[in-house]
Amino acid sequence: MVFLLNLSFTVLELVGGYWTNSVAILSDAVHDLGDSLAIGAAYYLSRVAQRAANSRYSYGYGRYNILGALVNSVVLMAGSLFVLREAFERLIHPAEVDAPGMLLFAVLGITVNGFAAYKLRSASSVNARVVSLHLMEDVLGWVAVLLGAIAMVFVEVPRLDPILSLAITTYIVIGVIKRLRETILLLLQRVPEGVDLNELERQLAAIEGVESLHETHTWSLDGETHVFSTHLVVAPEITLAQIKSIKLASREVLRGYPFASHTVEVEFRGEEDHNLLD
Repeated sequence: MVFLLNLSFTVLELVGGYWTNSVAILSDAVHDLGDSLAIGAAYYLSRVAQRAANSRYSYGYGRYNILGALVNSVVLMAGSLFVLREAFERLIHPAEVDAPGMLLFAVLGITVNGFAAYKLRSASSVNARVVSLHLMEDVLGWVAVLLGAIAMVFVEVPRLDPILSLAITTYIVIGVIKRLRETILLLLQRVPEGVDLNELERQLAAIEGVESLHETHTWSLDGETHVFSTHLVVAPEITLAQIKSIKLASREVLRGYPFASHTVEVEFRGEEDHNLLD
């Protein structure tokens, strides 16, 4: 419902921005289009992510979230650059805007986005909570348009509209760049935030019976589901009971980290299995 509501209002904004000759409304329409994509992707991907792992996707489908974030970011960035160009042209060549029309759309914008954010306020999924925050940002953007429209009703300041547009779009671009950076880092399999790999290796190496470790890797599937693997090297004469003790101790260490899945392999000294990633 929130997706259809937001998408319908985006179309209304595009028409309203053209009707009122307001690039501020058009800039928010571009933002709402990105939010519509985000809401639609969040809904679709939340359903896809529920699919069980199979022979083609051994970790499941959670990584599709990254693809959705990448597409949304690119669409928002392209639209924002277009709006910035229009706003700069309007600053150089000011044009009259329909201030009462802007005022009407600002009230509609606050109402629609506020209601959509309210509907998602108690959502349990991370995707839905993030979308709710985006909708609250939209409400703040419309408050800025409302204040600008009120000012232009009483004072003829045609440049105020492109200034508002530049402010809103710049804020959006900063957020998009941040999200795009996070998405790219996920694709490059950077160590997840909040995981100190050096400290983790130190804790595992300190387990009694562990001589060294190698092939230690951690990455995130979708920004929320983190994976860890390592190889622990032990003496050849170690007993089965000691190996079981080492595994239990390693699990206890890993319990303090946000890993959804972890693999610990125990190897005997001299039989280490190194590969090109080491």
